[in-house]
Amino acid sequence: MLKSGMRPDPDQLLAAVNAQEARAGRGKLRIFFGGSAGVGKTYSMLEAAHRVRETGADLVLGYIEPHGRAETENLRDGLEQLPTLPVRYRGLVRREFDLDAALKRRPAILLVDELAHSNLIEGEPPPRHAKRWQDIEELLQAGINVWTTVNVQHLESLNDLVAQITGVRQRETIPDRIFDEADEVELIDLPPDDLLARLQRGQIYLPDEARTAADRFFRKSNLIALRELALRRMADRVDASARATASLDRASRAWMARDRLLVAVGPDEQAEQLVRAGKRMADALDAAWSVVYVETPELLRLSQHQRNRRIDILRLAESLGAETVTLDGPTAAEALSEYAQTRNATRVIVGTPKRRGWRALLRASTTTALARAAKGFDVITIAPTDSQKRSTAQRDDAPEVAIPIHWDRYAWALATTLICTLVGFVMKSSFEPANIVMIYVLGATIAGVRFGRGPAVLTAIANVLAFDFCFVPPQFTFSVADAQYVVTFVVMLIVTLVIANLMASVRQQTRVAGARERRTSLLYAMSRELAATRGIAEMARVAVRHVAEVFQCQAVVLLPDATGKLRHPRDLPEAGSLRGADLSIAQWVIDHGRRAGLDSDTLPAAPALYLPLGSESQKLGVLAVLPQNRRRVLLPEQRRLLETFAAQIGLAVERGKLAEAAESSRVAAETESLRNTLLASISHDLRTPLAVIAGAGSTLAEHGDELDEAARRKLAQSIEAKARDMTDLVSNVLDLMRFESGQVALRREWETLDDLLGTALSRMRERLASHPVSSQLSADLPAVHVDANLIVQVFVNLLDNVVKYTPPDTPVTISAVVRDNVVAVTCDDAGPGLPPGESSRLFDKFQRGSEEGATGGAGLGLAICRAIVRAHGGDISAGARPGGGARFVFTLPVKEGSA
Repeated sequence: MLKSGMRPDPDQLLAAVNAQEARAGRGKLRIFFGGSAGVGKTYSMLEAAHRVRETGADLVLGYIEPHGRAETENLRDGLEQLPTLPVRYRGLVRREFDLDAALKRRPAILLVDELAHSNLIEGEPPPRHAKRWQDIEELLQAGINVWTTVNVQHLESLNDLVAQITGVRQRETIPDRIFDEADEVELIDLPPDDLLARLQRGQIYLPDEARTAADRFFRKSNLIALRELALRRMADRVDASARATASLDRASRAWMARDRLLVAVGPDEQAEQLVRAGKRMADALDAAWSVVYVETPELLRLSQHQRNRRIDILRLAESLGAETVTLDGPTAAEALSEYAQTRNATRVIVGTPKRRGWRALLRASTTTALARAAKGFDVITIAPTDSQKRSTAQRDDAPEVAIPIHWDRYAWALATTLICTLVGFVMKSSFEPANIVMIYVLGATIAGVRFGRGPAVLTAIANVLAFDFCFVPPQFTFSVADAQYVVTFVVMLIVTLVIANLMASVRQQTRVAGARERRTSLLYAMSRELAATRGIAEMARVAVRHVAEVFQCQAVVLLPDATGKLRHPRDLPEAGSLRGADLSIAQWVIDHGRRAGLDSDTLPAAPALYLPLGSESQKLGVLAVLPQNRRRVLLPEQRRLLETFAAQIGLAVERGKLAEAAESSRVAAETESLRNTLLASISHDLRTPLAVIAGAGSTLAEHGDELDEAARRKLAQSIEAKARDMTDLVSNVLDLMRFESGQVALRREWETLDDLLGTALSRMRERLASHPVSSQLSADLPAVHVDANLIVQVFVNLLDNVVKYTPPDTPVTISAVVRDNVVAVTCDDAGPGLPPGESSRLFDKFQRGSEEGATGGAGLGLAICRAIVRAHGGDISAGARPGGGARFVFTLPVKEGSA
């Protein structure tokens, strides 16, 4: 039970709920916020736009201020842009943001630069709003997400303070609430010295404008003060967010910053010690902690066995409760420093430096480089134990695991040197030797990109030797006449080795990053295809295809039957389907809601990995995966990706089951409603004749001898009439069911409407005794190709409807006309007319008029009429008769086979 001091304020909760409801259909506002012009707000916004656009988001440039900065203008390429609105203003034509075009296009995300901009009120055409922030408000109300930019000096509450600092009062401002209510604000910060350097290089304003700005606004003291204002405003926003969270959850302490630990590990003997030390420190500090492994180009060159050590290390970290992350970067120190700052880590735990002596002088160890780069976090070094030192020494003395050598790449490396030499001979007569050196440098660069580090190093050495042998006098010998060429050889070798090494590293990182991006794209592709797929079996086939492609494996989705037992799919298997998955393991997984199989806690020796789909309460199925390469599913980030795939598949299967359940419920509800309506409609019509039959029968049985012949005949006739009514009622129900199931075969013949109406009037003679019927069928009406008995039934039902719902002596008129190859037959009566608003519903099953309580019938007569007429290719409608009464009109085709 919550203590009184911990209980949320009901008024604040209600206000929060109302605010959420008000923002439900509203777009989200993202502001790129800076201390002054030139810090890179628009540039950062466009960079973010490219990143989001790569995910497939519907993103459009609404308006980007033409600052004349080339690097910013280049970022507009590749993004959809709305055409600007030409506005005539004081004899000039200005290009402005077109609000109506943006509302018509309705993208998911719209970029509109310069939030504080003032629209041209006196322009032609005149704008809808005076300020751009008002345009953006309308866009947000329309449900469009908007990204925009603004500087701190444009906030209304800071306008006078900025004027005191800079001596310049801003005329274009925005209300503070626009900034405060933004869903996301991203601070774009740049140190004043860097900003002034950009100004001097002409990257902010043109040279003449830059000199004026440097003398007035862009003074270093001003920039420092504006930067401080921007940082303070962001801090105020964060504090307000923390206080808002705390007001809803008294137990939270969002404003109290918690420690966060990062533990950096590698494939060495000290990794486990670092993980355990990090666990103890996190527990002592009550801090969140993460274990980070950085795949640098150097680590990518390790043997498969050594690289697989990180699987065990990261699994250990996860078992101890850590978040595990695998990064990639040129150096571990750079990647760790950037990630620590991104995650707001307060402490980073690393091992002791492994690189010592002269190697440490040439290249600092990760620990040393991280300590130098640390900003905002502490670096804690853990010393290895004696056993780890001995293990490390033994490992250093142990023979290296042989790595396969691709000799074809080395051959291509030498071929690259040969090609560079041939090009050099062509250039020799027209170019200096220094230019030929550049050809060899280019060759080493290409070798690094195409063939890897080893072949690139060979190319670098071979290039130096080839240049010496072929182009340095004396030619075709390795001796050197001019000692200055020795410096050329050394520099050339160093440059080519460095470039080759960098290109090889870029090649490896590009391969890794490309593989990850491809997997992410495939996850998105699977989610999108699953969302568009209907049917659980088809969803399973789509899921298997995507999982097999991403993880290079065989996969199958196993779904339970009605008894809860898993079964193999009955459909034809996909190309990557797993045949023969162990159903006993899969059944255990769905029963317990935990993964099993390959390298798991349950049945780890199994060749395949089995993952549950859904939650423990909602057991939807099992995803079985048989990988070709175990690392594809055992690496922590790969396993998390596979679990994400499984979660997406589970959601899709759940959606499919819900759709099937909804359809079954709809059919069941409709069936139940039909049954109830049928019983309710015919119960009265069955009880009444049964009561008459029972009463007349009992009277004949008990007092038959006392009655005269006329009384007995009258009772017998009433029994016959009521039995006929019951027969007609049951026949109507059966006829309607036959029509709706399509089991009625029409026996068409050429008939005249006069004959059909006559048959119906003869059948209804007794019932129509109190209703005069007038036939106005002309003699020149064409014959119709119909089933005579069924069309007679239509006439009978319409006339019977008149008898039931009109008073005696109500005249009835039957007429017909020919139009558009159909005969339109009209049945008019001068009765009270149809119930208001019910003309279209009269032809539904079990529908009766408003006086149904006093009138017999199940409400099937008109429904049967519609079924018969539509079976003949016609239609039927009801309406008001001019002058009062009801009118029913049905059409029949006059051509053979028109149904």
